[in-house]
Amino acid sequence: MKNVCTFYFSATGTTEKIVNAIADTIAEKLGTNVVPYDFTLPKARKEPKTFTENDIVICATPTYAGRVPNVLLKYLDTVKGNGALAVPVVLYGNRNYDDSLIELRNILEKDGFHTIAGGAFVGEHSFSYTLAAGRPDEKDIAVAKEFAAKIADRILNNNIPSSPCYVKGNDPIRPYYTPRDRKGNPVNILKVKPLTSDKCTNCGTCAAVCPMGSINPENVREFIGICIKCGACVKKCPKGAKYYDDPKYLYHKEELELGYTRRAEPEYFI
Repeated sequence: MKNVCTFYFSATGTTEKIVNAIADTIAEKLGTNVVPYDFTLPKARKEPKTFTENDIVICATPTYAGRVPNVLLKYLDTVKGNGALAVPVVLYGNRNYDDSLIELRNILEKDGFHTIAGGAFVGEHSFSYTLAAGRPDEKDIAVAKEFAAKIADRILNNNIPSSPCYVKGNDPIRPYYTPRDRKGNPVNILKVKPLTSDKCTNCGTCAAVCPMGSINPENVREFIGICIKCGACVKKCPKGAKYYDDPKYLYHKEELELGYTRRAEPEYFI
């Protein structure tokens, strides 16, 4: 009996919801349990993760600028698949997943996994409370379970193709998506960091949930590392004390909210 493993990065919990729905459904159909591995926080990425040919790994990351987050690439390169079956899954904030899914598939294949299916799902954007608000929702979870059921049937029927799974995207992978103003000039927000209002009680939640370990737990107004704009500190603050006021960041956020109001739908490939 194969083990079903989750292996994911989920700063605000949206990716986690989808990966769990997929893994739980596969495990139920196969009559086994789910072995979780969450590599969101820095301590979980200090040692390489190793899987075996008896594992089915649901590997999931968010999409940042149309790609797998670049801060994860070094860690993902250390993971050892050893012939495990893998399902790459990405979440995106209603704009587009661009090449993130094919990039994740390629990373897993390089790491020694055999990819058998892949999916792109939608989650509430890390910048926004209105862009894909509340997603993944019930409809998204239903699609994730439908996807998982088809994967389980393929495994039960021993119908595993020898080639890597087909997914949409360009290969070679395109550059990271660059936001632009209305004159076509790049909008650079890489160095932008959230501020802290007087609502802050210095409870330390933001420091505890920062995937980069970049917020000083002794003084949560101080950054001791990079900010990847994942939204964890903003959306998980119990007092709503974290916020952005950078004009370029706010411009980009507004453009996304105005330009992508349609409901993007999940896509999967099997």
